[in-house]
Amino acid sequence: MGRKLIPPTMPPQPRPKKEKPPYTTHAENYYYIKQMRNKTPMVVVFLDGEVVKGRIEWYDDKVIKIHRDGEPNLLVFKHAIKYILKDEENIK
Repeated sequence: MGRKLIPPTMPPQPRPKKEKPPYTTHAENYYYIKQMRNKTPMVVVFLDGEVVKGRIEWYDDKVIKIHRDGEPNLLVFKHAIKYILKDEENIK
């Protein structure tokens, strides 16, 4: 009987760490700019269930200004918004 060769054991190699995804994807900026340019009627639903209709006039990292015809314009904190969608009833 011959001798059985055993390969030397290699220490495990550390895996390279994955890069973290970018913090900002700019998808939000793209969406707001598109809606502002097209003057798209929007519906904003707040966390408490209140609904406001209007057009996004401008935005920054914390707030959105909503232009409403015949009513006061609103400056809305983003953290109070549940979701935003297009107002399909008023799109021409």
